[in-house]
Amino acid sequence: MAGATGPAPLSPGLEERLSAVESRLAALGNALRARDAAGIDLHASELHKALAGAVNHFADAARHGPVSPALRDRLVQASGQVAAQRESLARATAALDRAMDVLLPREGAALYSIYGAADRGMYKSGVFRA
Repeated sequence: MAGATGPAPLSPGLEERLSAVESRLAALGNALRARDAAGIDLHASELHKALAGAVNHFADAARHGPVSPALRDRLVQASGQVAAQRESLARATAALDRAMDVLLPREGAALYSIYGAADRGMYKSGVFRA
């Protein structure tokens, strides 16, 4: 019963799955820094697959006993990197959306009225509104 209290032995491929996640995270990070759109798509897709496989392997290993602290720490670090990259992408997307709104205003969103200022409806009835 010593195996029930100690860390579970490495399941075949658990170390390889985690290493694959780490290498795909690094590749995605490099593509993000290089602003390589095709690389980002490719590495994000590969990372998604690697994460799914790693999570399944970790879940299987956890059913047979605790996972070693070293591997658990590496998985936590990888999870933090995924969250940081997700946040970075969200910020970049928001900045791009703001830039696109400035450069290409949405249909019907007039910046200026025929009176030269932003039309806030104050000339519609001929009466100024406060």
